[in-house]
Amino acid sequence: MTSTTSPPALDTAVVVESIADLVGEHYVFPDTARELTALLRRRSAEGSYRTESAEELAEAVTTDLRSVNGDLHLALKYHAVPVPPDRGSAVLAAMRRDFDASLGGVPRVELLDGGVAVLEIAPKMFPLDWAAQPLAAALSLVAPARALILDLRRNTGGDPDTVAFVCGYLLDGRTHLNTLVSRQGEVAEQSWTPPFVPGARFGADKPVYVLTSGDTFSAAEELAYDLQQLGRAEVVGEATRGGAHPRDGWTVHPHLELSVPVARALNPVSGTNWEGTGVRPDVPCGAEEALDRALALAVARLT
Repeated sequence: MTSTTSPPALDTAVVVESIADLVGEHYVFPDTARELTALLRRRSAEGSYRTESAEELAEAVTTDLRSVNGDLHLALKYHAVPVPPDRGSAVLAAMRRDFDASLGGVPRVELLDGGVAVLEIAPKMFPLDWAAQPLAAALSLVAPARALILDLRRNTGGDPDTVAFVCGYLLDGRTHLNTLVSRQGEVAEQSWTPPFVPGARFGADKPVYVLTSGDTFSAAEELAYDLQQLGRAEVVGEATRGGAHPRDGWTVHPHLELSVPVARALNPVSGTNWEGTGVRPDVPCGAEEALDRALALAVARLT
């Protein structure tokens, strides 16, 4: 006999109420949080979220969550595969599948003409305790190159600690990269390059180019922005998506994860971040042209 398992029942009123509570308690901008909480409850009372589909509910709620200030980290995410209930575990489960399918987030390492190396980091900046070994191996491998092209065009975010780890191979000495400010306006955390990295450093003197696209997001944007603001790299490609607020996640249904920004980033050089604007390239061009443009720039500089 063949048995089937029905998907968990979806009580939209209960789910939306839990979302409203979490946004009200945790969203980094309290005034906006209150506005969003009222909006969600009003829309729920009006019957706007009546559906038996978790995927449809995710789309409708996400549209409303982003309707006030356009924060792209603020979302109700649908997961086709049921996700664990623990805080933050839904996104980690999805990321682990990507990690295992992408050579640990380093799908491409190649030496091009003129001694220029290309290192692609994708599809995520995976958690550092997973990614340190493959990244250290790849970054050590490209260390002797005359110039480096970091390809982030397919990278959609991840762990800020991994950003700092990568920067440690491209800068000399401990360097302040970013400051996170809490909902209460207090310094919650600072990000610095590590004092030690395993393997060989590329160093702080040779040319670095960072490739971006309209899909580059979140922690990948931070890597591009940090290196750009420090004058360490030229960004080549398209303006990125514009998500600078670090987020946390709550499972509100076996197929639904609420993503809520819980802090805001302040770069020590610019005093601001890339939220809403994206990282603006130093050399604007289409994403598909970015590698050729960066290679031409590198070869010209090295000649």
